[in-house]
Amino acid sequence: MAEARPTDEVNTAVDDMEFANARRELPGIAGFVWRAAAVAFVAFHLWFLLVQPVDPTITRAIHVFFGAALGFALFAPRASATAERSIPIYDWVLILASLAIPFHYILDADGIEMRSFMGPNSTDLWVAGIGMLLVLEFARRTAGLVMPMIAIIFITYCFVGPWLPGILFHRGVSFDQALVELFGNNGVLGTIVQVSASFIIMFVVFATFLQTSKAGDYFNDVALAAVGRLRGGPAKVTVLSGIMFGAVSGSAVANVVASGAFTIPMMRRVGYDRPTAAAIEATSSTGGQITPPVMGAGAFIMAEVLGIPYMDIALAGLIPALLFYVANYIHCDLNARKLGIRGLPRNELPRWTNLLRRVYMAAPLVLLIYMLVQGFSPFRAAAWGIAATLVIMAFTALTHRLTIQREGLVTAVLGSVKETAEAIYETLHGSMREVMQLIAVCAAAGVVAGVIGVTGVGGRFANMLLEVAGTSSFLAMIFAMVVAIVLGMGVPTTAAYAIAGAVVAPGLIRIGVEPLVAHMFIFYYAILSAITPPVALASFAAASMARADMWRTSVIALKLGLATFIVPFMFWLSPALLAQGELSTILIAFVTAACGVYLLACATEGWMQTGPLTLPLRLLSAGAGLMMMVPEHYTDLIGLAIGVLLLLRQRRVYPTDYIVGRGAGVTAGG
Repeated sequence: MAEARPTDEVNTAVDDMEFANARRELPGIAGFVWRAAAVAFVAFHLWFLLVQPVDPTITRAIHVFFGAALGFALFAPRASATAERSIPIYDWVLILASLAIPFHYILDADGIEMRSFMGPNSTDLWVAGIGMLLVLEFARRTAGLVMPMIAIIFITYCFVGPWLPGILFHRGVSFDQALVELFGNNGVLGTIVQVSASFIIMFVVFATFLQTSKAGDYFNDVALAAVGRLRGGPAKVTVLSGIMFGAVSGSAVANVVASGAFTIPMMRRVGYDRPTAAAIEATSSTGGQITPPVMGAGAFIMAEVLGIPYMDIALAGLIPALLFYVANYIHCDLNARKLGIRGLPRNELPRWTNLLRRVYMAAPLVLLIYMLVQGFSPFRAAAWGIAATLVIMAFTALTHRLTIQREGLVTAVLGSVKETAEAIYETLHGSMREVMQLIAVCAAAGVVAGVIGVTGVGGRFANMLLEVAGTSSFLAMIFAMVVAIVLGMGVPTTAAYAIAGAVVAPGLIRIGVEPLVAHMFIFYYAILSAITPPVALASFAAASMARADMWRTSVIALKLGLATFIVPFMFWLSPALLAQGELSTILIAFVTAACGVYLLACATEGWMQTGPLTLPLRLLSAGAGLMMMVPEHYTDLIGLAIGVLLLLRQRRVYPTDYIVGRGAGVTAGG
């Protein structure tokens, strides 16, 4: 059995990766008051989304700056201050300043609307200036230095642009204009924060309720029952649970934390080394952000920017997500064949009969998918999903009291109501903890979007891409890929997509790429940056949990995901991979791309079926895989022929499994 790391130690280490500083724990009455404030904050969002709409600008101001007030109370400014048992004076100043900004919008809403045509007054300018400083500090505390530093660089660009050469030149922006544009409805309080205040917070609440109801545990049990006994079973469980749990999380690091404590020790137990176990977890968890029905938060921003239903985004993301996990599964299987790693004993796996009795645990997710398909708004679908989860929580509590504790009916009902109410309170509080970073990075990304708009740099970047595309469209796409990955390093993918989408997407659209393809291309690479060295947050988080070397884990994770780095180029060449076009065309494109991913994985692992591949054969397999991923019939046929010949060759040379360290003639197990 692998050595287990204490849960609180693991969570602390992961918090250090995902957040700038550890959270401040407030004791006694202060802790109770701030927990209640966090619950009220989330409840307010549910109220105005589902019951009583509020003016959008006021909503955004409350969302960002009430969230900031909570952030300054619950996050220490530096690691050495986390032991503080009370909120210091300087944080109270920040809290009061944060609370004052929404009241400016509430008390002077009509005047602010009128001045949007006539020009701001001095109060508006002071509010904008202080508000941006608060946003930068809020982002620093909750998301680290990278995001606020990017925002500061862009803000500086507003004023130094007239002295910069070439594409970076602009005529200059006055101080007052910068404050208005970067803070107002084109900046901090713009579209990105609007999406955060509606879709994102709603789905974070939904995901938190699912975790509270133990739906995540149920999905893990289903994955364990399905593939746990197969060769390399625990690794395949990790992949399958990444699909199921990732569909309701949408955060790579959150997925690592939620499932890694269960899957990493399980993989270690059957023989995986620490870096490989951590890398499999990191890669599978990263794919959760592109897995429908609930993709990463950036997908909601994409739907808003493109002005298309979220369900169209989710449908477009389905095949790329499947290809991502096909590659992961194949790598796990080949690795297990190579090392002779068996699955788990059948008697240690969950029984299907027990899982079928608990099939109702999947009802919220099924209901969510059904309502999205039927055309309901995403937050209305999430609301019904939350309602279904509440029913499950109450039912589970009641049956436990009746059957296990054997309480009387009245006592059981009252007890289950109390237990469910306490769970709702804790879940709402937990939702706020999860959403705080997203609020901060969306607000900071709004600053960047405002700079891009006011300076016009996006248009000049588009012109540069046009010039590159004049030489080669492929080079232009390579350039866009590099920008998206670099912007995503060390930054939550929501912010990475928002920034790269504002800078790169207009240029891709100008060179003839379909808007949906352009945004999905950027979104995909922004997500893959979580496993791309040198700054691979998901890999680092998983390595911390497994006590593995971070750099080796990152390199292995990159190898596991290497085939999927090609997928965005494939749906650029063939929109059928984004479910665009005739059903027969879509199916053919998916099957041939999946075969191509298999051959590429074999080339990467240096293994096919029962034995190793020599270097020339690896290159041949990689070439055949690429040909099958290119959307042309003749390349598909050539790649298929080469792949079949390679498989036949492997079966002839290695009739039984060849296991590294043990030679041929050994069967590694099903």
